[in-house]
Amino acid sequence: MKRETTGLSRRQMFKRAGGLTAAALVGSVALTQAGTASAAVTASQRFDLTDGSDEWFREILLNETRILQSFAFDNTNKHLYTAQLVQGARVLPGETQAYTGTERAMNGDLCITRLDWQGYIIGRMYLKGFGHGVAIGVEPSGNSAYVWTESDSVPDSENNGYGTKIARFEFANGAVLQPDSSQVTRYTPVAGSDHNTVTIDPVTSRIAHRHRINGTWKYSLYDLAAFKAGTFTPLATITQPAVLTGPTFQGYASMGQYLYTIDGDAYTYDVDGNQTRTSNTYVTSIDWNTGTVFERRPSNAGQSLFYREPESLAIQIPDTATPTVARLHLGFGSEESLTQTDKKASFYYKDLLV
Repeated sequence: MKRETTGLSRRQMFKRAGGLTAAALVGSVALTQAGTASAAVTASQRFDLTDGSDEWFREILLNETRILQSFAFDNTNKHLYTAQLVQGARVLPGETQAYTGTERAMNGDLCITRLDWQGYIIGRMYLKGFGHGVAIGVEPSGNSAYVWTESDSVPDSENNGYGTKIARFEFANGAVLQPDSSQVTRYTPVAGSDHNTVTIDPVTSRIAHRHRINGTWKYSLYDLAAFKAGTFTPLATITQPAVLTGPTFQGYASMGQYLYTIDGDAYTYDVDGNQTRTSNTYVTSIDWNTGTVFERRPSNAGQSLFYREPESLAIQIPDTATPTVARLHLGFGSEESLTQTDKKASFYYKDLLV
C-alpha cells in the first residue's frame, strides 16, 4: 500500500491498538426520548486522525463520467457501492429524450454503481428524482444488499436537487427507480426537513441521519432496526459544529461514539494548468454524546492527484471474521488534466483505533 502522508509506523500502531476487543469497539446503547440531546451512546474507540492514509484504489472508473458523490461498503459480500449524478446525454430505459447534466442535477437523478473489492464494476442502477447523493448507506442482505439514499428531491436555490425523505430499496442491476416505485420504502424521520441523507454504522447497526431544519444542520443517530420499523427515537441528536461552515461539506460516516465528517474543495488551476489552490481537506471527529469536536485534522491523502476533490467517508470492515479491525475510508474524485475531464475515483483509509 502506498502511504500518502507520514503517519505512525505499523509497530507503533500495533502497540497503540493492542488489546482491542469487540466490546471496546462497539459498546451498547440505551434509547432516549425523541428530539432530545442525550448521552446514550456508550464510549468506544475512535480513529486517530493523525494516522497517515493508505491507498486502496487510485483513479478507478465508475459507471458515469461525473464526480463521485459518496460511497458505502457491503462488508459481508465485499462490495463497494458508489453514488454519482447521471451524466448528460444518457438516455435511460423508458425515457424518450436525452437530458443535460444540469437537468439531471436539478431533478436529483443518481447512478448507483456496485463494484467488487478489486475495483471492477459488477452492476449499476438508476434513481430518478432522489437527490444529490451526498451520503448513502448499505445494509447487507444475503448475497445482495439494501441501499439507503435520500429521495423525493427538491431543487435548491442553485438548482441542485436534494432529498426531503429517506429511501430504502434492494439493489437490482439495471433497474430504474423513482421515489414512488413499489420497490422503494420511504421514511420521514424529521418532518419539514430538507437535504436529508443517511449513512450506516456497520459495527453497531445504527443509522445516522443528516438534515436541515429551519436553516440549522442537525445529525441524529438511530438504532437501524427501529428506524426501519418507523420508530424515529434518536439515541443522540447534535447540531453541526460551526467549524464545518468553512470549506465545502463533502460527507460523513459514523462508528461507535463518533461521527466523522470530511470537508474541502477541489484544486483549481489557471489557463496554463498551474495549481492555484492547495489542499484544504479536513477530517473531523465529533462526539455523539456532546456534539463537540474531538479532533480536526488536515488530510493530504491523494495529494499527487492532478484534480482532487474530497467526496465523502465510509467505514470498511476488511474481514468480518475480525470485526474489531476497521477502516475509515476517504473518497476523492479526480481527473487527468484540464482537457481529460472524465472523473475517476480514489480511496484512501485510516485504520489506527485508539
